[in-house]
Amino acid sequence: METGPSEIGSWKMFDGYNKRYKHYSPTLGCSMTFTVYFPPPSPSHKFPVLYWLSGLTCTDENFITKAGAQRSASAHGIALVVPDTSPRGLNIEGEADSYDLGVGAGFYLNAKQEKWKNWQMYDYIVKELPKLLSENFPQLDTSRASIFGHSMGGHGALTIYLKNLEKYKSVSAFAPIVNPSNCPWGQKAFTNYLGENNADWEEYDATCLISKFNNVSATILIDQGEADTFLHEQLMPHKFEEACRKVKVPLLLRYHPGYDHSYYFMATFIDDHISHHAQALNLVS
Repeated sequence: METGPSEIGSWKMFDGYNKRYKHYSPTLGCSMTFTVYFPPPSPSHKFPVLYWLSGLTCTDENFITKAGAQRSASAHGIALVVPDTSPRGLNIEGEADSYDLGVGAGFYLNAKQEKWKNWQMYDYIVKELPKLLSENFPQLDTSRASIFGHSMGGHGALTIYLKNLEKYKSVSAFAPIVNPSNCPWGQKAFTNYLGENNADWEEYDATCLISKFNNVSATILIDQGEADTFLHEQLMPHKFEEACRKVKVPLLLRYHPGYDHSYYFMATFIDDHISHHAQALNLVS
């Protein structure tokens, strides 16, 4: 079956282009969409890649239309790559019964339970998508990559970064689920996708992983709104902060009064995150 991406949309923005693609994913066993923001063309160099992982209920379109990241990405010469959040169209029983499990809720892990065997978002993000980009978009330098995300996507960005320090130059997150083993969202997802073995859960829990992969040199940036209704029950950034402190991993955790969990919050501070990654990608001094 043809696995190469086909363009299904194109919109000019800040002299670059948002381009949306569809392709068949062997990893997930279904068709997937993703969006790339290409900065204005440069004859002298390829663009580094900054992956964005979105949160529960999102597709590849939410970030592209709401976050306002393209202005800064254009200025810094960074390509934004925004995948979808789960497999779609597989008609698994119950896949759309709740917002926090199944469709739109891939949790960026490789599921172990038979029912959810197609939910292999970790491999899709870490292996399949970079290979697809490298083979089909010569203007992208996938060897220079960073990763960030929001909520469930912040969880994905942190865990993927920590387990692949050789692949990503930096990581940041907005309101990430940093300790999913100990919050309702994570416990529901992990039980269904991974089963009851806590050791399997810890492989996708940033707070647990930080003690294993503590040779992090680049500062981890996290922004958290203090008016976020999920802060205390689901997100618990202080748990990750404590874990980083114990192993001396550099963390910049910023709390912002009045800001909630929405894209209004992300749009406010997105330029800081793009600059954070631009520094790591050696685009600014």
